[in-house]
Amino acid sequence: MTSLKSTGRLVLALVMVLAGLGAAQAQTRVYDSRTGAFIDVPGASAAPSHNPIPREIVAYGENHAPGTIIVETSERRLYYVLGNGQAVKYGVGVGKEGFTWAGTNRISRKAEWPSWRPTENMIRRDPSLPRFMEGGPENPLGARALYIGSSYYRLHGTSEPWSIGQAVSSGCIRLTNEDITDLYERVEVGSRVIVRH
Repeated sequence: MTSLKSTGRLVLALVMVLAGLGAAQAQTRVYDSRTGAFIDVPGASAAPSHNPIPREIVAYGENHAPGTIIVETSERRLYYVLGNGQAVKYGVGVGKEGFTWAGTNRISRKAEWPSWRPTENMIRRDPSLPRFMEGGPENPLGARALYIGSSYYRLHGTSEPWSIGQAVSSGCIRLTNEDITDLYERVEVGSRVIVRH
């Protein structure tokens, strides 16, 4: 009996050590817009498994053509109009104070795992930013990007899923990687985008 207890404790200790090693290795380097630096996040994943604001199909009474994208900045929500009085509602992160904007435009381009080139203004505010970053799990633009007209603004994924529902960006509208991938599959180049305060 004592031998079985000792063996059980040893196995439990070994499992805990191996789990600890696995957790130590399971981390992703992400750009934290709150601090303006890249950080290693233990247990983080390139495709976050949670969404602070779940995607859902909702009743939508406004009269817009199916395929229209409406961003309600104050609500921290994006609506993709399905038609027949319905829309897909997504949670979004929006521009921080002083970086919000409003207007109407069209989706001009779509990209999977887009590269990122910070603007001159972004680099001026934070000289430690890279001048260019290839697309991938560590890239702040996340899994997909939908470019808005000829502007620097995009609808894009994020390596910071905790920022959804917050005002943290330099003006771009961010969604979780799961949500931007879902939206990307629905949206066509030329789709209308309306951003409101």
